[in-house]
Amino acid sequence: EVQLVQSGGGMVQPGGSLRLSCAVSGFTISAFDMNWVRQAPGKGPEWVSRFNTGAGGIFYADSVKGRFTISRDNAKNTLDLQMNNLKPEDTALYYCVLGIDFWGQGTQVFVSS
Repeated sequence: EVQLVQSGGGMVQPGGSLRLSCAVSGFTISAFDMNWVRQAPGKGPEWVSRFNTGAGGIFYADSVKGRFTISRDNAKNTLDLQMNNLKPEDTALYYCVLGIDFWGQGTQVFVSS
């Protein structure tokens, strides 16, 4: 059974930092593309970042480039998202996604002064 269990998130003031983590069981994450996707209140899902399998190419949405860093720990089978210089518009429910079919439970990030 595939399970993606997320941790981290919370509330932070603008300019602050948070780290999200996604622990995967049932699959070896190095064999799959891993994504972070977010959904802000009243909006559709927005892709945030991807860690590709194979050569491990890393990609970011323009809205987070230079502020967010995705990382993968193959030994721990975890995927992290370090978020720096957070802005109110980063407020959303964040999901880690294995491939396209398996989603974590979601982690709330709230950025407000």
